[in-house]
Amino acid sequence: MEDIVFHHSLPIQLRFNDVDKFGHVNNTVYFTYYDLGKTEYFTAAYPEIDFDKEGIVVVHIEANFLTQIVGTDSIAVQTAVTEIGNKSLTILQRVINTETNETKCLCKSILVAFDLVKHDSIEIPERWKEAICRFEGKDLRKKS
Repeated sequence: MEDIVFHHSLPIQLRFNDVDKFGHVNNTVYFTYYDLGKTEYFTAAYPEIDFDKEGIVVVHIEANFLTQIVGTDSIAVQTAVTEIGNKSLTILQRVINTETNETKCLCKSILVAFDLVKHDSIEIPERWKEAICRFEGKDLRKKS
């Protein structure tokens, strides 16, 4: 994870209902932060995406919870695409404390390009691949 550069960071406002009776953010809430981060990442990397017709759906997600977030923490979710395949791409995300830069949780997801009209997976369009690689500053396409 040390060699990953996160070009996208989204500040997250903690909500009262994010915090459970133990005084920390409930583990299930992290996934809403990751969803926000993904949406904003793809909007920033490829603003021309038409979310009415094409989308990206999660087919696998895993998270490692490292340390708790409490209600007074200032946090952000950071997102980076690490690999682009034919129909899928891999992203890494982390939630950090923006004051200390401490990583609170790490998340790895595999996403599939999806035709929202036909309700079927599709090949990732070349224009998406080019835009994401440009945003990340490197070629992330899997070598055949």
